[in-house]
Amino acid sequence: MFDLLGVSPQVLFGQLLLGLINGSFYALLSLGLAVIFGMLNVINFAHGALYMVGAFVAWLLLNYLGLGYWWALFLAPTVVGLVGMALEKTMLSRLYKLDHLYGLLLTFGLALILEGAFRHQYGVSGQPYPIPDLLKGGQNLGFMFLPNYRGWVVAASLIVCFGTWFAIERTRLGAYLRAATENPVLVQAFGINVPVMVSLTYAFGVALAGLAGVLAAPIYQVSPLMGSNLIIIVFAVVVIGGMGSILGAIVTGLGLGLMEGLTKVVYPEASNIVVFVVMAIVLLIKPAGLFGRER
Repeated sequence: MFDLLGVSPQVLFGQLLLGLINGSFYALLSLGLAVIFGMLNVINFAHGALYMVGAFVAWLLLNYLGLGYWWALFLAPTVVGLVGMALEKTMLSRLYKLDHLYGLLLTFGLALILEGAFRHQYGVSGQPYPIPDLLKGGQNLGFMFLPNYRGWVVAASLIVCFGTWFAIERTRLGAYLRAATENPVLVQAFGINVPVMVSLTYAFGVALAGLAGVLAAPIYQVSPLMGSNLIIIVFAVVVIGGMGSILGAIVTGLGLGLMEGLTKVVYPEASNIVVFVVMAIVLLIKPAGLFGRER
């Protein structure tokens, strides 16, 4: 197989590892988008900017408060979630009965404001963020060298993604969330505060973006442009998986990351467009996406 591809096993598995890491971020970010769209019917274009904010919160905690990576894993998503809750309460809640386009335009404007504010303050050059001491080094697997931190990113992303899927699809809380979006009047009649639940759902969705930002900070430098460089691909992943499909976002994100890595080995020039080629093919065959439902 390796001879047919004309590459060594080390190069092949190395690129697949990079693809899996990218796929982990695709899955985590598209999961947050799928939660927000599936539960609230809002196309959240500010997701990439909030991913960037999560990375910057981790960087600020380290440089100004001396709080390292493990603190940031908890505090940064919390801060991003609170920001998201404030945005939902003050702005997005006014648009739920309007066309999707209004929510998209509002969140796109918010993304530009957040990115512009951080570019003005910190410029466009990336800020380094160190790998925590516990995760430095790597493991020699024989056929490739696996850096500990990259292995941790993949494992953490999988745990968070499938834990979220289980919570929404297999628990009573998830059933309440789904019911609140489909029939809020009936759910409210049972004594459940639907507006608070909606705000918490949006906060959780954007907190996933903040968590992805913290995980990404030691791999990609912390930059105001890191969200805008990624969000278009993530939206393509969501469309391929099916808008609002939790499982679709996870499986498609990981699968497309691996496909991107393999393409870099076989035909590097196509690696930047393979996701969009797949999206075009899927939309021609199944417009609702691989895991989506026709409405």
